[in-house]
Formats: sequence, structure tokens, C-alpha cells
Amino acid sequence: MTWGAFALIFASVSLSALGQTAFKVGVGQTNAAADAGLVLKIMGMLFSPMVLLGLALYGIGTVFWLFALKQLDLSLAYPFVAMSFVMVAGSGMLFLGEPVQTSRLIGIGLIILGLLVMARGG
Repeated sequence: MTWGAFALIFASVSLSALGQTAFKVGVGQTNAAADAGLVLKIMGMLFSPMVLLGLALYGIGTVFWLFALKQLDLSLAYPFVAMSFVMVAGSGMLFLGEPVQTSRLIGIGLIILGLLVMARGG
């Protein structure tokens, strides 16, 4: 894998992880009443500025992903989407105050190890 192809994948996955973080913040900011109808709750979430930002980040990330797929086999590129697990977990812990648990850190380490094996092989 070339550094350029890796950069495209990294940009795509980073934007997707940022999008997930924006989604979490956005849905946390919605204030629909508990007895509000489903449509009203959905509209409140969809039109949350942070949810809209998340959707935009996903869209831009998808463009980077398409350029990466033009250069790489899908079977090589797609496993690197696992970087999003690492990024989202880090984002949750650093920015959203989610707990740092030993089991999560071990899982993140295993994902990183697997990605290194994939990158070296292909």
C-alpha cells in the first residue's frame, strides 16, 4: 500500500469518525418531549446542526474513500475501516467523557495490531 492510498483511507475514516462524534453530540442536544410523536423526534434529530455536520463529514469522507478504492483492492482497503473503531473510541474518551476501560484499551490495541499486519502484507 502506498502512502498516498493510506492517506486517502485515513482521511476517509477520520472524517467518518468525526461524523460519528458529531452525531452523538447532535442527538444529545435534541429536546423533543417524551410524548412527542416519532416523526417530530426524527425531524428534531435530522435537523440538529451537529447531525447535519456529521452527515456532511460522512459525505466528504465518502469522496476520499472512492479515490482510495480506485487505487486499492477492496479486500485490502476495507479492513482499514477498523481504524474508525480506534478513532471513535478515542474521541468518546477524550471529548465525550466516556470511561477508559482496560478491556476497551486491549481491544483497541488488538485492532491496531491487526491493521499493522494487514498493511505489511499488502
